[in-house]
Amino acid sequence: MPYEWQDTAPEDSGAVSHRLVLWPYRSLPRRGFVWFIGATAALMALPLAALLGTSALWGLLPFALVAIWAIWTALQRSYRSGEIREELRLNRDMLELWRHDPGRADRQWQTNPYWVRVSLWDDGPVEEYLTLTDGRREIELGAFLTPEERRELCNEINRQLARLR
Repeated sequence: MPYEWQDTAPEDSGAVSHRLVLWPYRSLPRRGFVWFIGATAALMALPLAALLGTSALWGLLPFALVAIWAIWTALQRSYRSGEIREELRLNRDMLELWRHDPGRADRQWQTNPYWVRVSLWDDGPVEEYLTLTDGRREIELGAFLTPEERRELCNEINRQLARLR
Protein backbone atom coordinates (compact mmCIF):
# COMPACT_ATOMS: atom_id res chain seq x y z
CA MET A 1 0.00 0.00 0.00
CA PRO A 2 1.31 3.46 -0.78
CA TYR A 3 0.39 4.76 2.65
CA GLU A 4 1.35 3.99 6.21
CA TRP A 5 -0.17 4.73 9.64
CA GLN A 6 2.15 5.40 12.55
CA ASP A 7 1.31 5.93 16.22
CA THR A 8 3.51 8.85 17.24
CA ALA A 9 2.67 9.23 20.92
CA PRO A 10 4.79 7.36 23.49
CA GLU A 11 2.91 4.33 24.83
CA ASP A 12 3.28 5.31 28.47
CA SER A 13 2.00 8.87 27.94
CA GLY A 14 -1.66 7.95 27.43
CA ALA A 15 -1.88 10.44 24.55
CA VAL A 16 -3.40 9.50 21.22
CA SER A 17 -1.53 10.73 18.18
CA HIS A 18 -1.44 9.25 14.70
CA ARG A 19 0.45 10.08 11.55
CA LEU A 20 -0.52 8.97 8.06
CA VAL A 21 1.93 9.30 5.16
CA LEU A 22 0.71 8.85 1.56
CA TRP A 23 2.78 8.64 -1.62
CA PRO A 24 2.13 7.55 -5.23
CA TYR A 25 2.97 3.96 -6.07
CA ARG A 26 5.83 3.44 -8.50
CA SER A 27 6.23 -0.07 -9.89
CA LEU A 28 9.70 0.56 -11.33
CA PRO A 29 12.33 1.32 -8.68
CA ARG A 30 15.46 3.32 -9.53
CA ARG A 31 17.56 0.18 -9.86
CA GLY A 32 14.98 -1.26 -12.27
CA PHE A 33 15.12 1.99 -14.24
CA VAL A 34 18.82 1.47 -14.95
CA TRP A 35 18.22 -2.11 -16.06
CA PHE A 36 15.25 -1.13 -18.22
CA ILE A 37 17.13 1.64 -20.05
CA GLY A 38 20.13 -0.66 -20.53
CA ALA A 39 18.01 -3.53 -21.86
CA THR A 40 16.07 -1.18 -24.15
CA ALA A 41 19.28 0.27 -25.58
CA ALA A 42 20.74 -3.21 -26.08
CA LEU A 43 17.62 -4.54 -27.80
CA MET A 44 17.42 -1.49 -30.06
CA ALA A 45 21.11 -1.91 -30.95
CA LEU A 46 20.65 -5.54 -32.10
CA PRO A 47 18.99 -4.74 -35.44
CA LEU A 48 21.36 -1.82 -35.92
CA ALA A 49 24.34 -4.17 -35.61
CA ALA A 50 23.39 -5.70 -38.97
CA LEU A 51 23.76 -2.26 -40.54
CA LEU A 52 27.31 -1.62 -39.31
CA GLY A 53 29.43 -0.20 -42.09
CA THR A 54 26.49 1.03 -44.15
CA SER A 55 25.07 4.49 -44.60
CA ALA A 56 21.62 3.22 -43.46
CA LEU A 57 23.02 2.99 -39.91
CA TRP A 58 23.49 6.77 -39.85
CA GLY A 59 19.92 7.27 -41.03
CA LEU A 60 18.41 5.03 -38.32
CA LEU A 61 20.77 5.84 -35.41
CA PRO A 62 19.28 9.28 -34.62
CA PHE A 63 15.78 7.78 -34.36
CA ALA A 64 16.99 5.06 -32.02
CA LEU A 65 18.74 7.63 -29.82
CA VAL A 66 15.65 9.88 -29.75
CA ALA A 67 13.51 6.89 -28.74
CA ILE A 68 15.84 6.05 -25.84
CA TRP A 69 15.98 9.71 -24.81
CA ALA A 70 12.14 9.91 -24.88
CA ILE A 71 11.81 6.82 -22.67
CA TRP A 72 14.43 8.22 -20.27
CA THR A 73 12.66 11.60 -20.08
CA ALA A 74 9.21 10.07 -19.56
CA LEU A 75 10.46 7.86 -16.73
CA GLN A 76 12.28 10.79 -15.08
CA ARG A 77 9.06 12.84 -15.17
CA SER A 78 7.21 9.91 -13.65
CA TYR A 79 9.75 9.72 -10.81
CA ARG A 80 9.42 13.47 -10.24
CA SER A 81 5.65 13.18 -9.91
CA GLY A 82 6.29 10.31 -7.50
CA GLU A 83 7.87 12.75 -5.06
CA ILE A 84 4.40 13.91 -4.00
CA ARG A 85 3.85 13.35 -0.29
CA GLU A 86 0.79 13.89 1.84
CA GLU A 87 1.02 13.70 5.59
CA LEU A 88 -1.95 13.68 7.93
CA ARG A 89 -1.27 14.24 11.64
CA LEU A 90 -4.12 13.49 13.94
CA ASN A 91 -4.52 13.93 17.69
CA ARG A 92 -7.36 14.91 20.03
CA ASP A 93 -6.81 18.65 19.55
CA MET A 94 -5.82 19.03 15.92
CA LEU A 95 -5.95 17.44 12.49
CA GLU A 96 -3.21 18.72 10.22
CA LEU A 97 -2.80 17.88 6.54
CA TRP A 98 0.48 18.73 4.83
CA ARG A 99 1.07 18.24 1.08
CA HIS A 100 4.40 18.45 -0.72
CA ASP A 101 4.34 18.74 -4.52
CA PRO A 102 7.66 18.98 -6.37
CA GLY A 103 8.19 22.46 -7.75
CA ARG A 104 5.43 24.04 -5.63
CA ALA A 105 5.24 25.50 -2.17
CA ASP A 106 4.05 23.11 0.52
CA ARG A 107 0.39 23.39 1.45
CA GLN A 108 -0.96 22.92 4.95
CA TRP A 109 -4.44 22.71 6.50
CA GLN A 110 -5.27 22.60 10.20
CA THR A 111 -8.61 22.10 11.90
CA ASN A 112 -10.30 20.59 14.92
CA PRO A 113 -10.78 16.83 14.30
CA TYR A 114 -14.17 16.89 16.02
CA TRP A 115 -15.70 18.73 13.05
CA VAL A 116 -13.97 16.77 10.29
CA ARG A 117 -16.09 14.62 7.99
CA VAL A 118 -14.62 12.20 5.47
CA SER A 119 -16.47 11.78 2.17
CA LEU A 120 -16.16 9.70 -0.98
CA TRP A 121 -17.63 11.31 -4.10
CA ASP A 122 -18.59 9.48 -7.28
CA ASP A 123 -18.69 12.67 -9.36
CA GLY A 124 -15.25 14.06 -8.47
CA PRO A 125 -12.24 14.51 -10.77
CA VAL A 126 -11.21 10.89 -10.02
CA GLU A 127 -13.26 7.80 -9.21
CA GLU A 128 -14.09 7.58 -5.49
CA TYR A 129 -12.83 11.14 -4.83
CA LEU A 130 -11.79 11.31 -1.15
CA THR A 131 -12.24 14.61 0.69
CA LEU A 132 -11.99 15.94 4.24
CA THR A 133 -14.16 18.86 5.30
CA ASP A 134 -14.67 20.82 8.49
CA GLY A 135 -17.68 22.75 7.21
CA ARG A 136 -15.63 25.72 6.03
CA ARG A 137 -13.17 24.15 3.62
CA GLU A 138 -12.97 20.90 1.67
CA ILE A 139 -9.58 19.27 1.03
CA GLU A 140 -8.81 16.37 -1.30
CA LEU A 141 -6.73 13.48 -0.01
CA GLY A 142 -4.89 10.78 -1.95
CA ALA A 143 -6.00 11.68 -5.48
CA PHE A 144 -3.08 9.55 -6.74
CA LEU A 145 -4.33 6.40 -4.96
CA THR A 146 -6.47 3.74 -6.65
CA PRO A 147 -10.24 3.79 -5.99
CA GLU A 148 -9.95 0.70 -3.78
CA GLU A 149 -7.17 2.31 -1.74
CA ARG A 150 -9.23 5.48 -1.33
CA ARG A 151 -12.24 3.47 -0.09
CA GLU A 152 -10.04 1.61 2.41
CA LEU A 153 -8.35 4.83 3.50
CA CYS A 154 -11.75 6.50 4.02
CA ASN A 155 -12.78 3.68 6.36
CA GLU A 156 -9.48 3.84 8.26
CA ILE A 157 -9.64 7.62 8.74
CA ASN A 158 -13.25 7.34 9.93
CA ARG A 159 -12.17 4.67 12.45
CA GLN A 160 -9.32 6.86 13.73
CA LEU A 161 -11.60 9.89 14.06
CA ALA A 162 -14.21 7.81 15.89
CA ARG A 163 -11.56 6.59 18.35
CA LEU A 164 -10.51 10.18 19.06
CA ARG A 165 -14.07 11.34 19.72
